[in-house]
Amino acid sequence: MKIIVTGTSRGIGKRAAERYIEKGHFVYGIDINDATIENENYVHFKIDIKDKDSLPDITDAGVLFNNAGLQNSEDDIDNNLKGTINVTEKYIKTNEKLISVLFNASASAVSGQEFPVYTASKSGLIGYMKNVAIRLAPRGVTVNAVSFGGVYTPLNDVVVNDEECWREIMNVTPLKKWITTDEAADWVLFLTLTNRSMSGQNLLIDNGEHDLIPTFVWK
Repeated sequence: MKIIVTGTSRGIGKRAAERYIEKGHFVYGIDINDATIENENYVHFKIDIKDKDSLPDITDAGVLFNNAGLQNSEDDIDNNLKGTINVTEKYIKTNEKLISVLFNASASAVSGQEFPVYTASKSGLIGYMKNVAIRLAPRGVTVNAVSFGGVYTPLNDVVVNDEECWREIMNVTPLKKWITTDEAADWVLFLTLTNRSMSGQNLLIDNGEHDLIPTFVWK
């Protein structure tokens, strides 16, 4: 199967792309950074998803995993929400073989914790996901979002390496751990390749953070 993944140069997107390839699929990777995957079943497009006119023409994909994201930057809304809409609207129209679309949202979209604009961008993504799910249901396409809590990725080094911040995070994380990119990729592959019945849902995977009253919000 041909699969489109955005944000494949690092973190969850990279690991998910690698896992798709390991299972025999072909991946189109889209990222603003250079490729970090070298494989005959991988093609990389160095593109900014905010620029919808630069998105490559792809017409044979069966899965779209919208993963690209920024955190606490001036472009959170334009990239995480508007950029993802650019990608989705283009490829749901040009790929008749689609069976699944998945959005990488965030636990902060559910809890309201973390950076204000980042939280808003991810919350908007969940609402948009539900809209796409309704529109693609007649085609039999499953459309969902996955909202991870903490994941060990370079994007989160800023909090993982801050001793005080990390202590506060663990105080509101019942399982006292974060998710690895391997575990995140397991969920991504299940939701896009195995799941054929759940659609329009946001799956919260946060090691139990939602069970505790929020004790902090980053300004």
